[in-house]
Amino acid sequence: MKKLLSIVVASIMIMSLFVGCANTQDQPETEKPAENQEPAEEAKTIGLAISTLNNPFFVDLEAGAKAKAEELGATLVTLDSQDDSATEISNVEDLINQGVDLILINPTDSDAVKSSVEAANKAGIPVITLDRSANGGEVVSHIASDNVAGGKLAGEYIVELLGGKGNVVELEGVPGASAARERGEGFNAAIAESDIVVVAKQTANFDRAEGLTVMENILQAQPEIDAIFAHNDEMALGALEAIKASGREIIVVGFDATDDAKAAVESGEMAATVEQLPKEIGSLGVDTAIKLLNGESVEKSIPVALQLVKK
Repeated sequence: MKKLLSIVVASIMIMSLFVGCANTQDQPETEKPAENQEPAEEAKTIGLAISTLNNPFFVDLEAGAKAKAEELGATLVTLDSQDDSATEISNVEDLINQGVDLILINPTDSDAVKSSVEAANKAGIPVITLDRSANGGEVVSHIASDNVAGGKLAGEYIVELLGGKGNVVELEGVPGASAARERGEGFNAAIAESDIVVVAKQTANFDRAEGLTVMENILQAQPEIDAIFAHNDEMALGALEAIKASGREIIVVGFDATDDAKAAVESGEMAATVEQLPKEIGSLGVDTAIKLLNGESVEKSIPVALQLVKK
């Protein structure tokens, strides 16, 4: 009996060993990473220091940048400078401390942004400027519409509408901003050969509320005004409200072609606006950044098309 029991136990042990070996052979081997396989490329982080998000133009610019970043698998960190140079400096410092791979800057002031660009240069972080240029520091690429050409378009249209003579008002943008300087340059060049006189020129800081207030004051001081050129649509729309309240008939031409401005042109309240493509500027900014970070060469200046929008 004992001998039989021993044979059964031995048989069970042999069967278990056989099954164990079979199971081991059937199990696939765990794949080992190739010795020369490169690690997956990390997503790029791009900082965007934007002049203000209290302006539809720059809201669209950021939207274009964000959409392109999502498309390319990059992370976009946006900081609002609130049209304040000191806040802009702080924002760029923050982006540098975060260790972003590249910084897109839409300057509040072309001169004041110099120190921020130089700080990024010192940290080894490349800089691309959008819409407004920087007067100092090393900028890899500048992406913007031709603001001089845009100002000239506006000026030429006002000359046409007035038959080459009349009194005009120029509402200027933020002092020191390259866009304001260049739009004014183009406008004044366009009217230089005509008999049009600029009877008032004053900044309203690209702001609608300021455009309203400044225009109210100018209307009280100037009895004869035939047209207004505003360096952006926000100021133009503010000025338009002042003109409507005064009951006077004055031609208004703006710049940016925001939705509100295009609606005012369509209704006949504004004569025209110069159309830029802010979403395209933002999108090109991110696209250019990724190309640069991937070792590709990029253009020093990348122009974005513009046109005159009229009814």
